[in-house]
Amino acid sequence: MKVIELPESYHREAVRLSEYAFQYQVSDERLENTLQKMKDFQQVLGILDEEKLAAKLHILPLNINIGDKRFKMGGVAGVATYPEYRRNGYVKDLLHHTLIMIRERGLSISMLHPFSVPFYRKYGWELFCDRLICEIDSDNLVMQERVYGRIKRCTKESHNEDIEDIYQQYASSFSGMLVRDSNWWSYSVYRDYLGAVYYDPMHRPTGYMLYKISGGEMTIAEFVPLNAEARKGLWNFISQHDSMIAKLTITTHKDDPLFYTLKEPRVKAKVTPYFMVRIVDVEQFINQYPFNWSSSGEAVTLTITDSFASWNNKTFILKNKQIQTMEKRDTGIEMTINELSSILFGYKKIETLNRLEQVMGTDREIHSFAAMIPEQMPFFYDFF
Repeated sequence: MKVIELPESYHREAVRLSEYAFQYQVSDERLENTLQKMKDFQQVLGILDEEKLAAKLHILPLNINIGDKRFKMGGVAGVATYPEYRRNGYVKDLLHHTLIMIRERGLSISMLHPFSVPFYRKYGWELFCDRLICEIDSDNLVMQERVYGRIKRCTKESHNEDIEDIYQQYASSFSGMLVRDSNWWSYSVYRDYLGAVYYDPMHRPTGYMLYKISGGEMTIAEFVPLNAEARKGLWNFISQHDSMIAKLTITTHKDDPLFYTLKEPRVKAKVTPYFMVRIVDVEQFINQYPFNWSSSGEAVTLTITDSFASWNNKTFILKNKQIQTMEKRDTGIEMTINELSSILFGYKKIETLNRLEQVMGTDREIHSFAAMIPEQMPFFYDFF
């Protein structure tokens, strides 16, 4: 079966396949929004059996941050097959075609939210971030030290562009966070959430959160303070809802210091692996990556194995801010594309993977490469 880019006439059928595969219903109102997103922002690849859609996936051309650098990324979403066509290799064909297309268009990275981690691992995607979801009883909603800024609330319809600036500053301190434009905020971020922006006494926006209240529970989808004052200001705003809610749920990164500051920090918290990443074009990616180049000038040799994207099966020599590419040799530090993605996004340290024997190399080689990797925490708030 041949992989094709589905014409717009098949977009409704692609939505129906998602409904069937993922067991949900798209309302008429949401359907129009979904179709518009597919038309404006996505490419939909599919496999047809005669005229019937058998399998499909969506590609979203996006950008991410690694620190203050931006990288082009191809998001993969909505991967689905009707049951009668499963186990025929259709998804494998779609994914391989997707990688070729992403690479040809100059996107060096791909991300997705897995229905199964083992399934996507065998095609080179790897976990790269965790999320912390914390539940707090209303008894713990205790005001902290007073701060003298103010909170302004907003909705999707009254979107406050200061939120975009705060988010981008926050994103630049992590690896992997999405670069959002105004359309992405409108189509994909707000959903049914309200916004609350903290302004310091100098009227500078320094933090925001996205939240909703339903059935006596406040759910915070994004908690984004840029400093301690904004963290206190947002927390005090949350605490002002103590008579309205019985429970608070916050989604954030696993090292968020907020919980240490609570009156009772022993709260119910769950850390869960979230998104997966794949380096699609190693040569392009590492030539853009913000390495900490060693002043010693010692060379580091990497040999990469990629069973699903053969163009990455190469050896790379990194020395003096230069990267030399050659045909694959059995030399230097040896790892698969999965380990390379995990290491360069900061999810796992190379020393850890070396102890697990998932990365092979001498102690000196491992230490030299570890010194080149910037200290950074991977995180991702979005979903597609």
